[in-house]
Amino acid sequence: MSPNLARRTTRKKKRSISETDLFKFSLPIEIALSPSEDNLALTLERMDKKKNKYFANLMLLNLKNDKLTQFTHGDFNDSAPVWSPDGSEIAFISSRDKKTAIYLISASGGAEKKIIELDGNIANMQFSPDGKQLIFALRYNDSHFIADKKKKNEPPVYRHITRFFFRLDAAGFLPKDIFQIYKLDLATAKLTRISKGKRDNHSPCLTPDGKQIVYVSNRAKDQDLDDLIDDLFVISINGGKERKIKTVPGPIYCPTVSPDGKTIVYTGHDNPDDAWGVTQIHVWKVGISAKLKARDLMPGFDRMVHDDSITDTSDFHGQIPVFWSRDGKRIYFLSSDTGVTNLFYVPSKGGKPTRVYRGDCHLKNYSMNGKTSKAALVYSDLKNPGEIISCPAQYGGEKKAVTHTDFNKFLKKEITLGNSKSLYFKSFDGTEIQGWMVFPPNFNKNRKYPGILQIHGGPRVQYAFSFMHEMQFLAAKGFVVFYTNPRGGAGRGETWADSIAGGWGDLDYQDCMAAADYMERQSFINSKRIGVTGGSYGGYMTNWIIGHTNRFKAAVTQRCISDLLSFVGSSDIGYDLAREFDGWPWTNRENYVKRSPITYFKNVKTPVLIIHSEQDLRCHIEQAEQMFVMLKALNKKVEMVRFPEEPHGLSRHGRPDRRIARLQWIEKWFSKYLKRK
Repeated sequence: MSPNLARRTTRKKKRSISETDLFKFSLPIEIALSPSEDNLALTLERMDKKKNKYFANLMLLNLKNDKLTQFTHGDFNDSAPVWSPDGSEIAFISSRDKKTAIYLISASGGAEKKIIELDGNIANMQFSPDGKQLIFALRYNDSHFIADKKKKNEPPVYRHITRFFFRLDAAGFLPKDIFQIYKLDLATAKLTRISKGKRDNHSPCLTPDGKQIVYVSNRAKDQDLDDLIDDLFVISINGGKERKIKTVPGPIYCPTVSPDGKTIVYTGHDNPDDAWGVTQIHVWKVGISAKLKARDLMPGFDRMVHDDSITDTSDFHGQIPVFWSRDGKRIYFLSSDTGVTNLFYVPSKGGKPTRVYRGDCHLKNYSMNGKTSKAALVYSDLKNPGEIISCPAQYGGEKKAVTHTDFNKFLKKEITLGNSKSLYFKSFDGTEIQGWMVFPPNFNKNRKYPGILQIHGGPRVQYAFSFMHEMQFLAAKGFVVFYTNPRGGAGRGETWADSIAGGWGDLDYQDCMAAADYMERQSFINSKRIGVTGGSYGGYMTNWIIGHTNRFKAAVTQRCISDLLSFVGSSDIGYDLAREFDGWPWTNRENYVKRSPITYFKNVKTPVLIIHSEQDLRCHIEQAEQMFVMLKALNKKVEMVRFPEEPHGLSRHGRPDRRIARLQWIEKWFSKYLKRK
């Protein structure tokens, strides 16, 4: 036997992806580029099968030789790495022994040093310019104020609620304390509170001279109903009287001060009455003194300064900080555009944004530092859940991009992924809708496959050129999976997003039906064996669809909305629905009833599986319970699977065994009804 033949016969045969391959992923989450631009601090997340938990350790990646060094060890969750100004140290946050602490570690490695332990939530940590202090926002947990430590894990006798916003999905009941700005002396571990007042003060940013701190606070009469009216303030690093910086009414995110200390840029908009994510978030600029009025630097840019791309290999999308160039002439940001999230910059004087990194990909995170000559990026595409790349911080950066890691090489070595096809199809009125079709491995175009239509949540997010384990898993089980971006989502401008405000279940429904039409026209799809599924708003649309058509053979509705009237009071942010649906249930009740899927459940003939998490505070489980009881009473084919302890984001970051069980239930339901017996 020849050596070549021997190698061929011993080569391991590739297999299809499985639900348990989740345990093999290594996913870069947070990144911080060093001042020299030579090294990258990052947190790398993994799932531990034995302990059934997620862990993340701090790593250091040398961008010159791609050497990866693990800096912290153990089953911990390290997060938020930041570099000292001279690049000699890295500060980070970690929860160990059930307590949160701030640690320092030398950039040359060694043991980490605990500086202070805090019973609370730390955010927006950064070094002072001299490297002697850390500045951050801190909100203490209720347990911090309990002297008897034995009672820390016990529920209180009662909870006195006075605000709309008293709980948050995945966090539970919010502490009584509010965010304030603090400074921490690294030599003495002395903690000093800088800001005061009865409102959250958050998102601190130091001026380059280290003398002042800029921060954000909502001082509206009702901070919950008027949650899109923020203000900027500046205060001495030693505390004292704050000074308000005049801006336009609207939300303010991610403020950062220019290198010369004269101006602030932030992301936001000027529409405090905005529906859920319709008005485009842009980069705004304002003087730190009263001389320069706030203005939008990119008024003609009909896209969000935002990561609106979703995936099940990340637990985050949304606001990501902006970076000034070292010379103060450019501001860098991520933006989602028609199925991609790419890197851009806008001139600090204002003007048309320039795309720095262009590609069919999802840039999940980025970091800049030092000379700002390069950008470090967390990169994902249809076959790649996450790697580290870098590129020059200028137009055409993708042409000189360098890939530094291969965290998930098992996908290439062991797995045959289903091919993904990017496409457009026309809706009822000729509008082109974007979508992706994932084919089973070893696809045969002469066969007939069952199909699954997937509908995203939000509604104002987008599917993208990003790795989706769920889509690949279902394709591996023999389904053709089709996921699309109907009207009402993100990535295609304000008019696109606004098209369903005030009335879900119209244009979005017709676009979903056009997607089903497209599937039925494909010769390789069995037109009589197509299922539909979606979560959150996608669960709403699944419920709406089965109440308006019987064309689908089976449905799986996940973390859904069934009754908009009760959603207003049961969701952690339900009171915000008044802006989306043109009024409250008592001022526009007819619209709430008309747009609620529960109104049409008597029409349902589709077998439906309801999947819901018991601690979902975004779409409370009462939405699923109402649906189950009503369909059961109507003698429909319905079953419910409940996941204890889990919040809204089960599919993205739920306990590993529950994530796997969820996938298995979806596959089992669709196999039961869509595959030939």
